[in-house]
Amino acid sequence: MACRVARLPSVLPRPRATPTSPLRSTQNWIPQSKPQFQQARFQSLKQFGAVPASKHDFAFAFDIDGVLLHGSTPIPPARPALTHLLTTSTPFLLLTNGGGISESARVHDLTQKLSLPILESQFVQSHTPFKSIAAAGVLPNGKPLENCILVVGGDGEKVRHVAEGYGFKNVVMSQDILVSDPGVWPFTKVTETHISTSRPLPKLNTTTTGNSGQLKFDAIFVYNDPRDWALDTQLIIDLLLSNNGVLGTENPFHHNHTNEEGGKDPLASTPPIFFSNPDVIWASPHPTPRLGQGAFRHALEGVWRNHPTNPVPGSPLPNTTVIGKPHRETYVYAENVLSDFINNNNNSVSKSSGERERGKLKRVYMVGDNPDSDIRGANDFVSERGVEWISVLVKTGVYKHVQGRMPHVMPRKIVEHVGEAVEWACLREQRIARGEKVEDLD
Repeated sequence: MACRVARLPSVLPRPRATPTSPLRSTQNWIPQSKPQFQQARFQSLKQFGAVPASKHDFAFAFDIDGVLLHGSTPIPPARPALTHLLTTSTPFLLLTNGGGISESARVHDLTQKLSLPILESQFVQSHTPFKSIAAAGVLPNGKPLENCILVVGGDGEKVRHVAEGYGFKNVVMSQDILVSDPGVWPFTKVTETHISTSRPLPKLNTTTTGNSGQLKFDAIFVYNDPRDWALDTQLIIDLLLSNNGVLGTENPFHHNHTNEEGGKDPLASTPPIFFSNPDVIWASPHPTPRLGQGAFRHALEGVWRNHPTNPVPGSPLPNTTVIGKPHRETYVYAENVLSDFINNNNNSVSKSSGERERGKLKRVYMVGDNPDSDIRGANDFVSERGVEWISVLVKTGVYKHVQGRMPHVMPRKIVEHVGEAVEWACLREQRIARGEKVEDLD
């Protein structure tokens, strides 16, 4: 999936021996007190980090919150940094643990906020890899998607529309069940918002329901941070304790922890649950980080471990898959996107210019603000393609540098902000292109 960006001549000017970079600042980024830090300092973007187009065997992956944006406000060096990459045809994508709306809607929003043309093919959010499950029509455990799925999180029913856009059928949300049966969680009173964002429960044929007509759920997907933790926790626990995912039933093992049915796994029939984001905290406009989807997962697991009818007392959440940074599945997906872009772009250039095929993706610079997700994921990821992932930590988000205190997950490089990250990586690539050592830059 190639990104359409302007192609410059094959040889671009090298930076001065001691460059004064438009993306460097000796001052830390301070949102309120440094408004003059905006565009004035970033006028010339071509004087540094230029790499011959034939050497574009590297790419960037950027987190968004805390790296490019703080809430709705762009971090000042973000636009100049991305403009430089677009100008020099350097491939990049935005890799975020955020989500809750469609990729097209978020790309439109980012394009407006950053005043840059961001393509949907350059954007991967937390739940984007769920597309592959919908396309296959089969869960990773090999079971087909034939019944309902419960989709949790986000504002209103936005994630329902996202799931349906991916191709999922019979998508049910928590408010659908609450409106149909307010007693399912009596402490949440049904409001006009619940009613306006709910749908009647699907009426499926008898092969997709329980014996008494209850709906059967094949899987549970947490697309975004839940807004009503209590309601969502109750419904997920109900399904995990159900008989084969049929809402309103009980697992026959609940009242018999001794497992008298010949050694069967009492949790084998529970519907699998997929979490799209492991972040316990995330950077927002608030002065300190806020709780995220990862915190909800830990809270849910605490309830499950201690629930008196858990068939395996004290056990972790059953049949659970977690994606999003730092988990491997997300980095595999992102690498595939970047590799496809570089391969398609290189092949296109080769055919049009008569040149032999250029190199494939060799390095990805992961620029993030969260040591536990962005940095840990890049450090731990082992590419089957042999691609090297290089972690770069900025100080404008979750990680705030304190004198004498280093992050508990060490990146390859710590920089002030995204502009400095792009400058460092481009200078490093320039040396690699010239066959020079880069150890002193790391």
